[in-house]
Amino acid sequence: MNDSQSCSLSADLSALTVEKLSPLSPCRDYLEAMQLANEEATHRLGEHMLLSWYDRDRNFESPQHASECHAASAVPGYVDYGINHGATLMVDIEEGRFVFFYFPLDL
Repeated sequence: MNDSQSCSLSADLSALTVEKLSPLSPCRDYLEAMQLANEEATHRLGEHMLLSWYDRDRNFESPQHASECHAASAVPGYVDYGINHGATLMVDIEEGRFVFFYFPLDL
């Protein structure tokens, strides 16, 4: 992860629950990581919505191009988006390889 993508160094994550997962076997791909993160979100939040995410393997984020607006910022766009859209849970898999931000749904 390059400095512009590192969320733990510069973002204020104090309002979030940060869950760091290090599976015994590395995730094969983003889909496997997302399944693991969704299971954690269900366990911690119940019904939830995925707000933003980052896949370091492909250097891809959602919302797409969010970091372009943050080129001069130390906080990546996907992190800023998650924090400022109500995320309460961040799931970090394999030390930033995959990062997911979740919002609880109150049904």
